[in-house]
Amino acid sequence: MNVERLEFLVGEEKGLREILLDSDVMPLLKGVLAAGAGGARLVDQEGVELWGAALPEGRGELLDRFPLFLEGEEVARLELHGDQEQRERLHPVGRLLTVALDTVIRNNLKRILTTEIHTSVVNSSQEELMRINAELAQSEARYRELAGNLELRVKERTAELKRAQAHLLQQEKMAGIGQLAAGVAHEINNPLGFIISNLHTLQKYVSRFCAMLQFYRDHLDLDLPVKVLSAEADQKWRELKLQQVVGDVGDLMSQSLAGAERVSRIVADLKGFSHVDDAGDMPVDLNEELERTLGVLSHTLAGRAEIVKDLQPLPSISCQPQLPGQIFLNLIQNALTHAGAAPRITLSSCFDGERIRFSIADNGKGVPASLRGQIFEPFFTTLPVGSGTGMGLTVVWEAVLKLQGSIAVADAPGGGAEFMITIPVGKG
Repeated sequence: MNVERLEFLVGEEKGLREILLDSDVMPLLKGVLAAGAGGARLVDQEGVELWGAALPEGRGELLDRFPLFLEGEEVARLELHGDQEQRERLHPVGRLLTVALDTVIRNNLKRILTTEIHTSVVNSSQEELMRINAELAQSEARYRELAGNLELRVKERTAELKRAQAHLLQQEKMAGIGQLAAGVAHEINNPLGFIISNLHTLQKYVSRFCAMLQFYRDHLDLDLPVKVLSAEADQKWRELKLQQVVGDVGDLMSQSLAGAERVSRIVADLKGFSHVDDAGDMPVDLNEELERTLGVLSHTLAGRAEIVKDLQPLPSISCQPQLPGQIFLNLIQNALTHAGAAPRITLSSCFDGERIRFSIADNGKGVPASLRGQIFEPFFTTLPVGSGTGMGLTVVWEAVLKLQGSIAVADAPGGGAEFMITIPVGKG
């Protein structure tokens, strides 16, 4: 059976204008103007301006260039303009803006690719089913003629179905990554917004401090009596409202540092969850993987669901580090989808000396006993048509099997569904 392949060639089919929107870029460029730059613009590799912002009095001199990369190739450059005296102060702002633009580009590209994959699969599913049905009808006639080769034909068909299922599982994982990326981008934009705002305020405060220092320089040359100089300095201090400025500077710096640390934690949680630098089996603490998963889902859970944790110390297990994250991510999202009006998700873990046991329970309607044997099957879902792919719990099932474990579902105490995972711990 010939299966149509979907290919996406980054840079050949998607230009930067197709990936970014004005609403993605212009607020960031205007934020650089607020930070003190005379102008900021994004140009392509030929130097053609794609987006730009400048002060009414003009951009000023070119201060710095920052390349933007995608898939290891430079796709654009960020150029900052202004007064040469501000070059050193604006360089960190340019670096921060480059990181923000790089994050937006990657997130938008992932969203675009995920949307195109999902749309293609949905549009082709009916045609694919009809084609498979026709091929099965033809196969039945051939099997009657080729009874001697029946075993070989069955093996071939089984292999094709396994490949198709593996392909669909991979698509489900890609869709989950796209959702996470969109949420993480939103979480990063929030602290980045008030950091830029605080920097703008600090710029105004610095100008007042500079004015006070200039006052002292000008008046010291006049050789005035100390009392006169002190009185005029006090008056200038009050005019510049430096008492309030001094009291506010500490808060602005603390807020900005807290925002930067928040961005750092978000990036660290996402990197730890993806295990992008890890390959092959390695020791894994399942409690830590659960906490990382909660970290990358914080934008979804915060203010929406109550998380109750009862996690006991666990021994490490040797496995592919991506597997636990796939299990926890899909089970928590499933619990959130099926929880009640006031979602409550209960997470617990323990070790009985031979096996690690995890429980993820919600306060929803639960899973009827008649459906518990089907919920892990591919494409099975209790959601309305178009609301779910029915592959999330299949991903969980496959990941648990790779850990040589088992998973079951039962009624949670007080109502809802409880998914129980058991994973053996190898001796030594």
